[in-house]
Amino acid sequence: MKIAKFTALLLFVAFFTACSSAGRLKDSAYAPVMPVKPPAAESEGAIYHVNTNRFLFEDIKARRIGDTITVVLEESTNASKSASTSAKKDTDFTTPSPTVFGKTVTKDGREVLVMDVDSGYEFSGEGDSSQSNSLTGSITVTVVDIHPNGNLVVRGEKLLTLNQGSEVIRISGIVRPIDVTPQNTVLSTKIAAAEITYSGNGLVAESNRAGWFTRFFSAIWPF
Repeated sequence: MKIAKFTALLLFVAFFTACSSAGRLKDSAYAPVMPVKPPAAESEGAIYHVNTNRFLFEDIKARRIGDTITVVLEESTNASKSASTSAKKDTDFTTPSPTVFGKTVTKDGREVLVMDVDSGYEFSGEGDSSQSNSLTGSITVTVVDIHPNGNLVVRGEKLLTLNQGSEVIRISGIVRPIDVTPQNTVLSTKIAAAEITYSGNGLVAESNRAGWFTRFFSAIWPF
């Protein structure tokens, strides 16, 4: 009976862990921001009004809260580090044999109080470390705020549901309007204070991480 209860508890914990892992993909903080509704235009006898301007003779580029920008991901990082240390020291000294009453102390014809010391020390160490990451693609984000200097604060996410699980890409940062191309795109390398996240769940992702049982005992006995 106790074994059945313990098994049921393990199944419940596993199910709860899987559900919580799937729920973490969606983040309400990255939800699209709706544009601010302009106030009702007051009739002044003119056709043009600033609140209904559509920029007919300019590039179609994001410039208002709620507008969208396509971010072209071209992230690539490469880092390497190597270190090498070596040390060596040799020591050799000899003290002459002392004399007693003007005579050298000997035994069987050999000097017994002579001292000869020879020591050596040598150390060698070497280490190498390298890391490489790459992320390419595109994601369309929303303008969520505009700074007083005109810079655009953008934020957005893309959720992909595949046969073996789901993947999500999130990005946020600050874009200069001058860096936005006439096609309304911007390189990810041009985004200031960029935060780019790529994660997922499912069969492939779960098989690449330690199970909750292993993580539980690793937390109890970290050594």
